Amino acid sequence: MSNHPAEHTEPAREGLRVYLKPRVIGMLFLGFSAGLPLLLVGGTFSAWLKDIGVELAAIGFLSWVGMAHSIKVLWAPFIDRAAIPLLTDWFGRRRAWMLLAQCIIAAGLFGMAITDPRENLQFVALCAVLVAFGSATQDVAIDAYRVEAEAKHRQAAMAATYVTGYRVALLIAGAGALHLANLDSWTLAYGGMALLMGVGMITTLVIAEPDVEVTQSTYALEQRVQDYLASTGHQGWRRDLTAWFIGAMVCPFAEFFQRYGKVALLILAFIATFRISDIFMGVMANPFYLDLGFSKAEIANIAAAFGLGMTLLGAALGGLLVARYGIAPIMLLTAFMAPATNLTFAWLAFIGPETYGLVLAIIADNITGGLAVSVFIAYLSSLTNTAYTATQYALFSSLMTLPGQFAAGFTGLLAANVGWVSFFVLTAFTGVPAIILAALLIRKAHPDKLRRPGID
Repeated sequence: MSNHPAEHTEPAREGLRVYLKPRVIGMLFLGFSAGLPLLLVGGTFSAWLKDIGVELAAIGFLSWVGMAHSIKVLWAPFIDRAAIPLLTDWFGRRRAWMLLAQCIIAAGLFGMAITDPRENLQFVALCAVLVAFGSATQDVAIDAYRVEAEAKHRQAAMAATYVTGYRVALLIAGAGALHLANLDSWTLAYGGMALLMGVGMITTLVIAEPDVEVTQSTYALEQRVQDYLASTGHQGWRRDLTAWFIGAMVCPFAEFFQRYGKVALLILAFIATFRISDIFMGVMANPFYLDLGFSKAEIANIAAAFGLGMTLLGAALGGLLVARYGIAPIMLLTAFMAPATNLTFAWLAFIGPETYGLVLAIIADNITGGLAVSVFIAYLSSLTNTAYTATQYALFSSLMTLPGQFAAGFTGLLAANVGWVSFFVLTAFTGVPAIILAALLIRKAHPDKLRRPGID
């Protein structure tokens, strides 16, 4: 039963006015706060290190700081249930975790801004780790807030404003930071980004903590845990701690495997391999552009700004295609296209720093990336149980990037030893497992026939 009785009648009356709702507007700024740190420990960070002469091997290994987003599932249940002393009492559970994470991100970016990696690479790496873990924590808290803050019929509007803010932040952290570095210094670029985290902090202080309603099915599942523990020797704090651990860490995953059986392993393998070729490309993209001879301004204007437009175009196209043809055929199409676009960069490496070559490669790669984002978000959402959306989605999104992020640490060594043309040809082959697994899933667990628990 819906917790919002009017949710089936209000959409028709609200129309575009839904975007004037305070919490919907707030998601624009929270999306900005979530998107800002991503490139600052990713592509922009790689460009900075390459620009000042850090070796490719070191750049590749430092890409491992991004693995924080891939393992956030380990502490997502803790964020879901644990209180932060003082902050939770003052701001509420969701806002407390958001504010703490935003402060950590800002502090880490400031530390990076005032340190020269050539003199103290270890400290810069430590600050980058803080930024990455703060960013992953903020993502978990904002995702939970987004689901809880508004009725189901407003979730699409919440997601739309979130993605808009997120993409604007990517543009600023990518093209904006590169322009600032080109005009002045990397210190100004990262110092400016640290100040911009104030957007998220102010928003967190202004918005209201959502009221949370727990479904009866969730109560029933966790009551079974309590009943089981009552029959064991656990008593007092041991019983409470065990119940908390099982309810937070075990139940969400047990439910998923119970629902899909052996096919669950096939689903998880597909999630883990779908974006590997794309992640490989992302880590070495800016070092590749610089090594080939493109200027920072060209990278900012074409790869970052123009590339963002192509990504948004691909995402919009993906939404239309999924609505028209369903998830399965577009998922299989993007599984083919994602590694294939890596070959366009092998071609670019062959022809050299030609502007038309960079434009064509960016069009192919970013439109395909936008398509993949649309279809994959739809697919991952279809896999979750509404009783455990935050934790299960954290599992899927973590698994989506973890294998690729780990293997990407060696991409610098690979590129340095085989050259750029061979590098991109080899990375294209990493997409073959995802193609095979996508075809198997369509046969064994067709994405368009999945029914999400908790949705009528």
